Amino acid sequence: MDGAAAIGTQNLTRTLAERAVAVTYDALPEPVRELARQCVLDYLGVGLAGADDELARILLDEMREAGGAEQAAVIGHSARLPVLAAALVNGAIGHALDYDDVNLAMPGHVSVAILPALLALAEERKASGKAVIAAFVAGYETCCRVGMTMRPGHYTRGFHATGTVGAFGAAAACAHLLGLDPEATGRALGIAGTQSAGLKSQFGTMCKPFHAGKAAQNGLLAARLAARGFSSRPDLIECVQGFAATHAPDFHPEKALAEPKRGFHIFNNLFKYHAACYMTHAPIECGRQLREQGVAPADIAAIKLALHHATDRVCNIPAPTDGLEAKFSLRQTVAMALSGVDTASLGAYSVATATDPALIGLRERVNLDFREDFPEAGAEIEVELKDGRKASAKFDAGIPNADIADQGRRLAEKFDALAAPVVGAARARELREAVAGLDGLKDAGVLAKLAAK
Repeated sequence: MDGAAAIGTQNLTRTLAERAVAVTYDALPEPVRELARQCVLDYLGVGLAGADDELARILLDEMREAGGAEQAAVIGHSARLPVLAAALVNGAIGHALDYDDVNLAMPGHVSVAILPALLALAEERKASGKAVIAAFVAGYETCCRVGMTMRPGHYTRGFHATGTVGAFGAAAACAHLLGLDPEATGRALGIAGTQSAGLKSQFGTMCKPFHAGKAAQNGLLAARLAARGFSSRPDLIECVQGFAATHAPDFHPEKALAEPKRGFHIFNNLFKYHAACYMTHAPIECGRQLREQGVAPADIAAIKLALHHATDRVCNIPAPTDGLEAKFSLRQTVAMALSGVDTASLGAYSVATATDPALIGLRERVNLDFREDFPEAGAEIEVELKDGRKASAKFDAGIPNADIADQGRRLAEKFDALAAPVVGAARARELREAVAGLDGLKDAGVLAKLAAK
């Protein structure tokens, strides 16, 4: 480690604040800008599809009852709320379906922790599209860098990084949009860190998407308070009894400052094409491969699923009883894939599917083999057929799509499928085109208005 890096790790919070402030739209490579636009589009599409979830109704009823200034729109609804309330509700809505993008550097969901706060603030302040893109990238990179310092211990200990680490990303993004200097941005990170919370034990309940909403709200509040001069330790991440010391068994500050491949963590953003926990995606893809090879569920005697040991504490609900639990069940999602159930369909995750006798019979044949030496998001399936033959498949869902343009086309199709049923084909197309032209928008608040009802 060189001298500059050593100094940076000793003053990590301040260094990360300085890096966030230094991000400018003009200096961002076009592929980074395009990835930022893709993240915005995916967030809005998934949010629209999740807007009718019961948790959205509960949170919206609570926030409406509290009242306040009508500053920001709510995705898929006609209500307008104070910016902090809108960040909370939109964050929960955006994560309600567990269909939003992830980054294994956290590991968790980066966009849904940042964008609900950033877009609400942008709407209130009539910020430009270029300002939103720069702020989002500043927050995204900060979020991943904080996550890198404590992985994998933070997550494996039981913290949901979307709620905990995500708050730092939201704070950095909102501080950037507010034009805060490094000192104030460092305080914002400290204020965010002292609020951070979220437990993996809540997976399969409404509290998991609630974590995303709280991360957005906490980060936005942190930046707004810092802008008013609210005090905080300037070294909250690395100090004694600070965030790292209390939230992880190990701390690697040098990893926060290590340059990722191609210079930006956003290049490793992973979009979802199955509406379930991301750690089920490799097993799902394996199941689909076997089905395409002609393996029929009725012919299967036994299934062996090998994957990374950490998934045991993420998505291993053995006998789900409803759609939400099914999203966090390795056995259930593998059974669905092998049976030809469309795992990209929102309706596939239901009580009827979770309690289907044929799927239950198939998932009970799945034996899990958790390994230390597997890719974090990889899996391998071997099935033994009743006639003694065997078939296998493997897949690594942790490898991002190198073809950003192709990814954009897939995301546009996903967006249309999610958004059109909610706002109509014409409005969905208008919103998609607005996101594509985000860089030219003088007032990015138009996105929130188009995503509302």
